[in-house]
Amino acid sequence: MSVRSARSALDDRIARLRQLAHADTRLEGVLLYGSWTVGEADAHSDIEAYLYIQDDRLADFDGPAFLGQLAPLQLAYTNMYGILAVVFDDLMRGEFHLTPAGPGIDEVPTWQGMVHLPRPDDAVLLDRTGRLTRAARQLATFQPPEPTTTAQQLTDELTNWTLMLAHILARGEIARAHALLHTVIAPQQLQPCRLLRNSTAHWLTPSRALEQDLPDTDRHRYASTTAAARDQDVRTAAHNSWRWSRDLAAEAADRWTIHLPRELHEQISSHLNNPR
Repeated sequence: MSVRSARSALDDRIARLRQLAHADTRLEGVLLYGSWTVGEADAHSDIEAYLYIQDDRLADFDGPAFLGQLAPLQLAYTNMYGILAVVFDDLMRGEFHLTPAGPGIDEVPTWQGMVHLPRPDDAVLLDRTGRLTRAARQLATFQPPEPTTTAQQLTDELTNWTLMLAHILARGEIARAHALLHTVIAPQQLQPCRLLRNSTAHWLTPSRALEQDLPDTDRHRYASTTAAARDQDVRTAAHNSWRWSRDLAAEAADRWTIHLPRELHEQISSHLNNPR
């Protein structure tokens, strides 16, 4: 399937979702989110939406049956985050939040700073009362994270998790250290890096479009923190990771007023160099 036809398939599926939603009186609203709403959809994009169901109809709303009208389903289950995840017959993925309309729509404005809907009226596929459109329009303006408190939080997170990494390596749990380094520490390094480079559009998934968003120097530093799950490779990556974390923290401290626990940082460096 070509990129163009895949995009058309996603557009067609969204149009079909709009049609089905308007015909189902149990739904008060439908709100898209994800790559389509920010103009970044491609051949590999999912369809992601909140289905706002009338509060008294939530119990009898069969999500897979409703979504099966979009296209045949090969898989439908509630994932680890409580979201209805589906796979259609053409391998397009979907994630759908089945949400009571009353409290659910009221929550939308609280997403400011996390979710950006540059074309909110396009993202709203159904709105029977006007509440959802008003709420979504509050997300039309991109709000980058507040730098000082965010940089402090991330510096403290990286300090804490790297100390845990040092303890795990000292215990000899290489696979666990590998997992911690790549799934917890790495994303929290990319966020201060994005903050410092004024590149926060992909804040919630900071590895997204990294190759286009960040300069070569940062990409190389990130690559140096990755490793195969082998003892010496992971230990080398851990050292590189901590050096980059400290460099990012120092750069943030020069730009904003944040506190660096320098003695603790030195102790962590020592622990990584001389595990006990």
